[in-house]
Amino acid sequence: MGHIVVNLDVVMAKRKISLGELAERVGLTQANLSILKTGKAKAVRFTTLEAICRELGCQPGDILEYRDE
Repeated sequence: MGHIVVNLDVVMAKRKISLGELAERVGLTQANLSILKTGKAKAVRFTTLEAICRELGCQPGDILEYRDE
């Protein structure tokens, strides 16, 4: 069975943006963004994904990846 891998930390590192700065820009708490970043989130709203992609200048596929294992 496959699973979704969250590569938000990788994209953030490439853009040299901190968790706190991104959280402020997208209107999330650091705690909620951290849950998403560590892959512990069970769901993500499209509006949240859109805001993250807008601020990081990336595509959803840069952040989310499906792995079949």
